[in-house]
Amino acid sequence: MFLTRRQTLSTLAATALPLAAHAEGAAQPAAPRRSVDADITFPAAGRRPWAEQVPHLGIALLGGENEVDRLARFDGYRKLLEDTFAVPVKVYPASDYAGAIQAFGAKQVEIASLGSSAYAGAWLDTKGGVEPLVVPEQEDGSIGYLAVMVARADSGIADLAGMKGKALAWADANSASGYLVPRAALRAQGVNPESYFGRTGFAGGHEQAVVAVLQKQYDACCTWTSGQGEQESGFTRGNLRAMVDKGMLKMSDLRIVWRSDPIPTGPITIRADLPAALKADLLQFFLAMPKAYPEIYRQISRGEGTGYREARHADYQIFIDLRREEAAARRRRE
Repeated sequence: MFLTRRQTLSTLAATALPLAAHAEGAAQPAAPRRSVDADITFPAAGRRPWAEQVPHLGIALLGGENEVDRLARFDGYRKLLEDTFAVPVKVYPASDYAGAIQAFGAKQVEIASLGSSAYAGAWLDTKGGVEPLVVPEQEDGSIGYLAVMVARADSGIADLAGMKGKALAWADANSASGYLVPRAALRAQGVNPESYFGRTGFAGGHEQAVVAVLQKQYDACCTWTSGQGEQESGFTRGNLRAMVDKGMLKMSDLRIVWRSDPIPTGPITIRADLPAALKADLLQFFLAMPKAYPEIYRQISRGEGTGYREARHADYQIFIDLRREEAAARRRRE
């Protein structure tokens, strides 16, 4: 299916709407299970029969922050999985999104929290060998977030027009908010990223991109935020909130000069070839964790929210189409 970029952006906004937006109509699919459902309970601890097939679990940790912070933030989550299912759980820090995608392809890991574009990349690279499990929900019931372009507050750059001829940092080539969606959205606005900006480059992750702006290596960068809550605290979730919480950033040092339409949040992703019983256990684990272990949930979700919603592959088809379009455009340029 070929989509124009305007159709793409309209679809992105529609798929990120709250649940209530899909309530009308005749034949609707069964409502996805959610952390806020009353019947969600945390799984009882103990070794499962599926452990004979999958004797240990591997988690890929995405880049975007320094490795020490990543390992510390995910240690409670790793231990909770280990204690709940009585199998060893190992984390594999990836230097970037591509590393996590490759880990799935090599069957080195069973679980990773991926961005929307990275999920599409993993699905394409593994020929359907991954599937989405759950996706974080916002306070309003939506599963959307925003791509934002931020510049230093003292730069004199107030809007996108002020970025003409300036240096822009992309977060990562496999990031929806840090690369894929901003490029499509800017082109839909009549802005060609290849010629509009004086220089572009990849920072190696969302945190690194913001640091590069603060250190004046770039005039602006693209990163992600929930767009909900108080701006001075970095909103409720996202890279800006995580950096504020870690004392790396004061929001008064930045100015948001552009923002996207809502983007469907990337899913916690699992290998498609896992036993059905393991998939069911992992689904129950993640849906129940926000209430049962709220601090662990807050650490791995990088902020606040109402918990998780059962995810569906169809929510990410648009990113598969976008990646195919980007690949075709690259081939035409070569």
